[in-house]
Amino acid sequence: MTSLSPMGVPVHALVTGATGGIGRGICFALIAQARKEGARIHISAAASQPGERLDQLLEALRAAGAQASGVAGDITDPAQCTAMVAQAQRHGGDLTALICNAGASGPGQLANLPVAQWDQTFNLNTRSAWLLAQAAREQLARTGGSITAVASMSGLTPHPGYGAYSAAKAALIMLCRQLAQEWAGDGIRVNTVCPGMTRTPLTEPVYQDAATLARREALVPLGRIGRAEDVGAAVAYLSSAAASYVTGQNLVVDGGISDHMLTLIPGRPGKAPIDQ
Repeated sequence: MTSLSPMGVPVHALVTGATGGIGRGICFALIAQARKEGARIHISAAASQPGERLDQLLEALRAAGAQASGVAGDITDPAQCTAMVAQAQRHGGDLTALICNAGASGPGQLANLPVAQWDQTFNLNTRSAWLLAQAAREQLARTGGSITAVASMSGLTPHPGYGAYSAAKAALIMLCRQLAQEWAGDGIRVNTVCPGMTRTPLTEPVYQDAATLARREALVPLGRIGRAEDVGAAVAYLSSAAASYVTGQNLVVDGGISDHMLTLIPGRPGKAPIDQ
């Protein structure tokens, strides 16, 4: 069995955090890619619990042309991760793409951060990807499949006040680089995507303030805030045959803001330095 359709798109993708803004964007990007190439795709949409949000997503995915099934469970629990992957297999066959998108952030200064919050942040953002990867390894080895995890620009640059989140996302990037090396012999590719500021239902209240929106857009070299479909397109690429020789890489989807920080230092560009 091959990991991709004859046209190069995933045959069966398990997407965690599927009911969130970026998760939905990933699901629909995969469907759009399959439709463009005349291929069929089964999406196993994973959520923390069953319910109306998951049911509505599944209905929308099917209306868009995909086969879709829902799985639910606690991604911080090893047994439940194994059960979710097994359930996905029963519905759609061996996985050809595992997309670890679920995660969470929360403010907290490291000086007085509760240990429980630190542990929960790492469990949700880092440990869960490792547990799901372990559970899916045999299937992905059979199909020559791929793993893509959604990290964050906060994993590339310290985010003061969100110390546990930055550390957890940085660890996720390294985890995936490690997996890419250890599992390359099995034909499994592993990569990460780092979104920048992204407009989703969760962050939408911030962007309802016109002044805040304008200030944020002014920081981005491309002049706009990211959309869920921008992240989805990057994940779809890394899951496709177009990226068949790409592994252990981190694709930053941030409109250029991560590399823009030095331009914010006061002083005119091109001015001769005072000290040589």
